[in-house]
Amino acid sequence: MNYAKIKCLAYHLPAARLDNDTLAGLYAGWTAEKIFEKTGVRYRHIAKSDETASDLAYLAAKSLFSENPVQPDDIDFLLFCTQEPDYFLPSSACILQERLGLPRSCGAIDVSQGCSGYVYSLGLAKGLIESGQANNILLLTGDTYSKFIHPLDKSVRTLFGDAGSASLISATDSKVPLIGPCIFGTDGRGAERLIVRTGAFRNERDDSSAVALEDASGNIRSHDNLYMDGPDVLTFCLREVPRLFESLLLRSGLEVSDIDFFVFHQGSGLMLDMLRKKLKVPSDKFIIDLEETGNTVSSTIPVTLARLTGGKPPERTATIMLIGFGVGYSWAGSIARF
Repeated sequence: MNYAKIKCLAYHLPAARLDNDTLAGLYAGWTAEKIFEKTGVRYRHIAKSDETASDLAYLAAKSLFSENPVQPDDIDFLLFCTQEPDYFLPSSACILQERLGLPRSCGAIDVSQGCSGYVYSLGLAKGLIESGQANNILLLTGDTYSKFIHPLDKSVRTLFGDAGSASLISATDSKVPLIGPCIFGTDGRGAERLIVRTGAFRNERDDSSAVALEDASGNIRSHDNLYMDGPDVLTFCLREVPRLFESLLLRSGLEVSDIDFFVFHQGSGLMLDMLRKKLKVPSDKFIIDLEETGNTVSSTIPVTLARLTGGKPPERTATIMLIGFGVGYSWAGSIARF
């Protein structure tokens, strides 16, 4: 039977880097090492003012095509996961189809999802392939949260970076599923806890929305900027991720010892360390890899996978648990076999 499989991956990071020494100079009482201790990040890559999320995804896709035996003509569906589209309309996926030279017979849609978005999109790709609707899916991610962040908001500027990724998901003749089970969850009560309040149609931007105020912790931001309630996000993650973790093990019939690597959304070093200890996962299996990238939102899982595997299938079969969680609130998990 044809099952969906992650065949290869690539990613792109913007050239500009923002390091902890630079940030420490902006925030009184903070040092570069203190920032690293709080976030697990030493520097993050930042998109140029005229560089969009679709630009980062485009460059990741170009790398995928140049480094692997797949060409644009092979693609019959494009999924682009982003929360920063080029325009309200048309979809950025349609623009990327033309820009990458994909066939006109190719489907193309945007997926407006954040930290859980890669696993959500992986589930969509699996469904398209295993229902016979597509054979080769180009799954792109791209986020540029830096464009939402006030430069004096240390609660988020120290954490987030920009990136794009590209994954080829293909139909493969196999006796067993190579992606799945896929489990999803949503709790819209958390919408206000991680949000950019203005800019769309619920609350349009105006002169008053751009006024920046200082909060009790000394962070400065306006309603036009990204807001994150860090303590509530952490509470949400420590509550829902263990439930998802146990559900994945139960649904897949696997034990922790059966899984080679655990690749979770790279939210922050502190959060990941707390999750690893709570889940009792050996440190050599639990991948923490955001020191050189920061939290790149929908790209954290594919970037980590690409760095872990070199973008190619490993020499032996590897079973990897993927878990994304965050903005929405939303969460998603799956098992991928390489």
